[in-house]
Amino acid sequence: MRFVRENFAFSDSRLLGRLPGRVPAVSLHDALWWALAGGIAALAAVLLWMVVTPVSPLGAWRPAEVRVMSPAARAALFAQVDPFNRAAPAAAGAGASTVTGLALTLFGVRVNAATGGGSAIIAGADGIQQVYRTGTEVMPGVLLAEVHFDHVGLSRNGATELLYLDQSKPAPAASTVLAQTPAGLVGGSTASVAPLTVQGLRQGIALQPQATDNGRVNGLQVSADGDGAAFRAAGFQPGDVIVGVGGKPVANPSDGVTLLNSLRPGGSVAVTVQRGGKQLPLAITVSP
Repeated sequence: MRFVRENFAFSDSRLLGRLPGRVPAVSLHDALWWALAGGIAALAAVLLWMVVTPVSPLGAWRPAEVRVMSPAARAALFAQVDPFNRAAPAAAGAGASTVTGLALTLFGVRVNAATGGGSAIIAGADGIQQVYRTGTEVMPGVLLAEVHFDHVGLSRNGATELLYLDQSKPAPAASTVLAQTPAGLVGGSTASVAPLTVQGLRQGIALQPQATDNGRVNGLQVSADGDGAAFRAAGFQPGDVIVGVGGKPVANPSDGVTLLNSLRPGGSVAVTVQRGGKQLPLAITVSP
């Protein structure tokens, strides 16, 4: 009797599981699967919406047209500034700087956009080019105040004067500038400066290698031979030491011979001279 009852109880439990209205058990795996399927379906719907709908919710989309300045507006804009007449600007405001009347020539500028400073290569009446940084004295009472891409500002007596790069003609040769300068400004003599020739430079300039304590050559001492006319005309001064030739540092005793042999009529050789604790660029230009 008990065996029959147990079989009946088992059969009864299976029948109860099949009764209508009973919710089947849901596992965690099934819940995650349906959530993932729902997310994929939502993303597919969003992608389909982006494909079938226009670029903008406003409807038809058109690129912006290029704005071209009218001829009248362009003429009015260019009438406000005259880049070719720097001495008399077309629209100079109150307190505008004036072009300097000093005997200075600007050969090059280097602007530092990060710090707002810079440096400039400026030559005085003697034609010798020197590098000045902003805030340094170009000549007594004249400071380099500012550097721009085509000019510099000089501070003198509390006012700012402008010195421009003259690009309308080639830069004058150092020999030409020296020949037009009174010799008293160069070496104290009242004699005129003779034109530079290859023979005159080779006979009028003596180069002696300068060595350091360990015997390494680091420069060429320049001295005058004869009357010193070629020495002064080339722009040298007593005590000058050539530390670079053609952008390369002097490191061999034969660099002096190479320098003199590279002189050609009508040619120019760039050297770097150490003078008074500064390194100055100098161009030795030979007459044609």
